Amino acid sequence: MDSQQEIKELKEQLVYYEKLIKNMSAPIIPSIVPKTILVPIAGFIFTDRFDMIRTKVLKYAEKHRETERVIFDFTGVTTDDFAEFDYDGLGSELSQLNSALGLMGLRAIYAGFNPLFVREIVHAGIQVELEVYTTFRVALEQLLTENKN
Repeated sequence: MDSQQEIKELKEQLVYYEKLIKNMSAPIIPSIVPKTILVPIAGFIFTDRFDMIRTKVLKYAEKHRETERVIFDFTGVTTDDFAEFDYDGLGSELSQLNSALGLMGLRAIYAGFNPLFVREIVHAGIQVELEVYTTFRVALEQLLTENKN
């Protein structure tokens, strides 16, 4: 095998793994609560990733019109994943995510924020109106209670 063929195959493999990582970085899971999906978020948080998550959720909502609520679970994001993050940018990304989902008629719910993350958001003076619960379980319990009424 010549080196150009080898380089071509390695590039194709790289593209394949990049797609695989993107798909795994924001899985969409139907919830036990009707019309609700879960988007667990783990690992590093950065602007491009938020854009990818927003796009993926909006495409899902377009295909599954019955979806009314999206729970974003940040429990898998550790302190290290925010170590060098621009919190003003994060506030902007959360605001954009909320706005985009709202325009689609979706209710965005957030759960599992790390205490360091919360402290940094407040310290940066970021004002973002979010519906937030301490854990994914608490958010689900709230939605189940609402569905009974």
